[in-house]
Amino acid sequence: MTPHDPPPRASHDAGAAPGDAFHPHFPDPGPTPEDDRRPLRARLHHISADALDGDTAQTGGMRRFAAISGHRVGSERLWMGQTHVAPATASANHHHGASETAIYVVKGHPEFVFADDTSSTREEVRLRTAPGDYIFVPPYVPHREENPHPDEEAVVVIARSTQEAIVVNLPTL
Repeated sequence: MTPHDPPPRASHDAGAAPGDAFHPHFPDPGPTPEDDRRPLRARLHHISADALDGDTAQTGGMRRFAAISGHRVGSERLWMGQTHVAPATASANHHHGASETAIYVVKGHPEFVFADDTSSTREEVRLRTAPGDYIFVPPYVPHREENPHPDEEAVVVIARSTQEAIVVNLPTL
């Protein structure tokens, strides 16, 4: 079964009402075609872990993989995917334009670095994370991801408030 195959249909008892096991009051829509030609925004989408798309905006020192995007599933206000940072690696400095970014740490202990210039002295701030932690990155805030661990890859799930992954790489924070 591929991510684009329809799910198995629920079976019915001969005397059961039409519909499925969860919604017996819904009429039975009949067989589902092998090649679903409904518009992207008229159906649910299942993206399996092995079907993430690496053909997305990238930053040196890390790899982004799209799961949910306008191109892939027809989303209009959301992009979601994974980022992998190799051991002992730091990404290039970057920001995500007008997009709000939410990050969930899945694996490793990545560190998120940004420049705080709210006082008279500009200083780098380092947020150290662990699996289960969340980070919020406001629009246009320059930052970078670092993975200080010598042997373990860091993996995070990212959700953005834009249809595609906006990445503006920068020379400095």
